[in-house]
Parts: sequence; C-alpha cells; structure tokens
Amino acid sequence: MTGAAEKKLLLIVGPTAAGKTALALDLARHFPLEVVSADSRQIYCTMDIGTAKPSAAERSAVPHHLLDVVNPDQTLTLAEYQRLALEAISAIQERGHLPALVGGTGLYLQAVTAGFQIPEVAPDHARRQALEREAETLGAAAIYQRLVQVDPVAASRIDFRNVRRIIRALEVVAATGQTFSAQQVRQPPPWQMLWIGLTLPRDELDRRIETRVDWMISAGLVAEVQRLLDGGVAPGQPALSGLGYRQMVAYLQGHISQEEAILLIKRDTRRFARRQYSWFHLSDPKIHWFEAQLSSAAAAAPPDLPRAAIIDLIATFWKERPV
Repeated sequence: MTGAAEKKLLLIVGPTAAGKTALALDLARHFPLEVVSADSRQIYCTMDIGTAKPSAAERSAVPHHLLDVVNPDQTLTLAEYQRLALEAISAIQERGHLPALVGGTGLYLQAVTAGFQIPEVAPDHARRQALEREAETLGAAAIYQRLVQVDPVAASRIDFRNVRRIIRALEVVAATGQTFSAQQVRQPPPWQMLWIGLTLPRDELDRRIETRVDWMISAGLVAEVQRLLDGGVAPGQPALSGLGYRQMVAYLQGHISQEEAILLIKRDTRRFARRQYSWFHLSDPKIHWFEAQLSSAAAAAPPDLPRAAIIDLIATFWKERPV
C-alpha cells in the first residue's frame, strides 16, 4: 500500500464551529482515517458539552485519540501534549492508516508540525499563583511587559491576552535561567503533510457559533459546570478558564445572570474565532482552504462543503483511491 508505506499526516484546521469534526467523520467513510484531537479543552475528562466533544457514537465509528487525557483538576503541559500526539500519530502510521490532526488550538498544531523541542519543566504552582494574582490586580498587560523584558522573542509569539501562556513562559525562564524562545528548537517531523482549512463567511460563522452555544445550554452546560465545581475543581484551574466554562462559573457564583453569561459566551467565542485566523492565515500557501456554507436546514447542521474536491485532494495525497 503506497499510502501506508510513506509517513503522512492530514491536518484539518480552521476556526471553532467551522465543521472540522463533521468533515473528519465524513472523510473516514472514504479513507482509513483516525482522528488525533488538537483541541486544548477536549483533553479533559467529563467536560463534554462545553468542549463540543465528539459523541460516543462518533468515537465508536471512527477512532479518536487525545480525548479525555487528564482530569479537570490536572494540567497537561504543551510538551506532554506534543509527546502524546507524536506517539498517537506514529502508531496510526504504523497501522497503515491515515492520521488526521483535527482542531483549532494553533499552539498544539504548531508543536506537532513545527517540531519544537519544548522544555519539560514541571509547573511551579506557587510562582504561577503569584503571577495569576498579579495579573488579576495589575492586568494582563503588566505580566506581558515582564515577558517582553526577559524574552521579547517569546512575547512576540504569544497573544498578550493569553495570560496562561505568558505565565508558563515566565515559569520556564525562572526554572531554567534561559529564555523560553531559545529552548524551543525546531526539528520538524519527516512526514508529508496535507493541510485542509475550513472557513465560513463571517456572518454565517457567527450564526453557527450562536446556534452552537444555544445547543450547549439546552444540552446541560450549566449542570456540567456545576458538577465540576461540586467535584472540587477550582474556578482558577485551566480547565475552567475556557470558553463557556468561565462565563458559567461567573453565573453560578452569582456575579452575573444566566442571560449575561450566554451573551458573553457568544461574544467571546466570536472574538476567539477571529483570533484563530491569526494562526491559520488565509494567505498561507501550505493550507488548502475550502469555504463552507450553512445548510438550508439549520445552522446547527454540518456546513455544506465541496466534499468531492476535498476527497480528490486527499486521494492524490494518500495515493489510494477512496472507498
């Protein structure tokens, strides 16, 4: 089998709610595809609704990897994710199947495809909590400026609003005495890679995001967050800092109304989708972009895509005729 003999990786990227999971499931009907998640929220066990995790039926139909990796009160470093993803991809390749790295967490995708040699530095919880308090008191800009001073290269690569990543970079510098950026040596994996990017017109993406949030609420997002809090997951844990979770924590703690929380989730998710395009440039020549359209039935349905063109592209890459 030509496709199996060569090391290949399919990537399906794009903003949240663009239909990446639905496309991967559809492609698995045509190719021996296994999904490796590149989503920094779907790594958490018991967090299914707010992360839009594939259903049990979908996961039984198509093998999925790197879902439910850690408990919500635990952390998974970027280096740990990278190691697990590389192991999963290599195992899929050895089986003669096509690994598909699917998700919208740009840092995860970059860690795998750019081959960063990420420092294995254990979290320093005391230092992290001190920096978190500083960020709450002085604002994210204050600790971002600290990173600019000690490691301007790392600062240029990190969104100044991403407090968790800024703190992690400062943590590594303090632990090793070296800049975070200097330790991120690149050694790209020796694979052939095919990047497929999904996009939607902005107004349609916004409608899809709003519909997805409404579905999450009706599916029980509030109860899911309450169970996490009741189970001892602290509001400051990374698991509860994600979209949907932090807004619902604020509601459950009495800081805002449920209606305000829902509006904030929708607004913040729209803003997040815009920022994702900074990872996945529409002008990037390595990404084959396909614009989807919402189906006429409902925004909740998978977007309509030029599937024949995508299948032909993958068939040429895989060098196997689709089923």
